[in-house]
Amino acid sequence: MLEEKLKEAIIGELQRQAADRPQSLKVQGSDAAKGSEELTVNGRIDLGALAMVIAGSVAGGP
Repeated sequence: MLEEKLKEAIIGELQRQAADRPQSLKVQGSDAAKGSEELTVNGRIDLGALAMVIAGSVAGGP
């Protein structure tokens, strides 16, 4: 259960970042990644934002 929440949070944040900066970040396979163990990401990731989303997911936040 926790692993699934973490995957969803990470994928959601990476998709959000890619939508905000499509020239800097591309995420492939995100639709299938929720049921698998692989995701292809190419570009720059805002680690601070990603860490906040992961922390929120672990803490039970939205």
